[in-house]
Amino acid sequence: MSFHKCFFFFSILWGISCAVHAQVAGMNTLAPLQMPLSARTSALGMNYLPLYDGSDLQVAFDNPSLLLPQHNNRVALNYVGLFSESKFASLAYGHDFHRFGVFLFGLQYYGYGKFQGYDETEAPQGEFSASDIALTVGWGLQIDSNFSIGASFRPVRSQYESYTAWAIALNVAGSYVSDSKRFAATLQARNIGAQLSTFDGTAEQLPFDLSASLSYKVSNAPFRVYFSLDQLTRWHLDYDDPLNPENDIDPYTDEPIEKPWYDGVGNFLDQLARHAAVGIELDLKSRFFVRLGYRYRQTVEMSAADRTNINVSGFSYGFGLRTKRFEFSFARRNYHLGQAPNYLSLLFNF
Repeated sequence: MSFHKCFFFFSILWGISCAVHAQVAGMNTLAPLQMPLSARTSALGMNYLPLYDGSDLQVAFDNPSLLLPQHNNRVALNYVGLFSESKFASLAYGHDFHRFGVFLFGLQYYGYGKFQGYDETEAPQGEFSASDIALTVGWGLQIDSNFSIGASFRPVRSQYESYTAWAIALNVAGSYVSDSKRFAATLQARNIGAQLSTFDGTAEQLPFDLSASLSYKVSNAPFRVYFSLDQLTRWHLDYDDPLNPENDIDPYTDEPIEKPWYDGVGNFLDQLARHAAVGIELDLKSRFFVRLGYRYRQTVEMSAADRTNINVSGFSYGFGLRTKRFEFSFARRNYHLGQAPNYLSLLFNF
């Protein structure tokens, strides 16, 4: 009976995702909603983790379907120093309400620093700031020992100088965990929602994403591997620069240029890889962790053709230290050649 309930849930989730995708066009707003929240998640190059881990509340912050009774009275803190004066911080608390499920309450703050304002005559008008603030209420429920579902509701307020906008976002997820707890998989629809009020009367779309991910603990080895595919409702993720279009027409004959058969195969593999992220975690007796992740899409989007430096964009790494009452994690994610943000996470068990 539980399997049929989960099948129905995943069918509804897919239907909602397709309906939302059909309405999405143009640019998205509230891009920070796509950012990973914790150092562990970021170090593995993922947006969320499919992992049965009752000690790490951050797993449930990103993936509400894995909110567990063990997360009761746990607190998570995060800080990220982004680019220039931009920064991000979050606070989360988990509580078990037993038959009603496990709830998570969180607060996120995205600050973008100070800016110098000018009027139309270029006269200075003083400094102003820009920020996003989001509240999160998450809920998770275990259907049986293998299947669980969850959702998180997030109202977001944006304040840019004197302009204010409100939006609501909903994440819905379902997870499967094997009896051995070594394998876990999640299907999640993120950022379903809309703007309630806009900056200038023009409603923008939220950064919707339907993704699937899995993790597997290698038998008799201290490794866990992670794999994910995001943007499942959209195949083409590359960007065509209108100032540097791809040359498909012969400039002398005005005839289409015939491409070799393997060009299509290469394009297919390129598009497929843009959806994927991989990560690996070395677990040393559940006390010390070393993590490494990679996202191909980030590499190709942030590559610099005129640079001889090795392109490390898309790579991420970090480590973690866990005790009975406390856990610390650090990560560094290479977004581009110029700068890589540092992630810091602290977990407390009360």
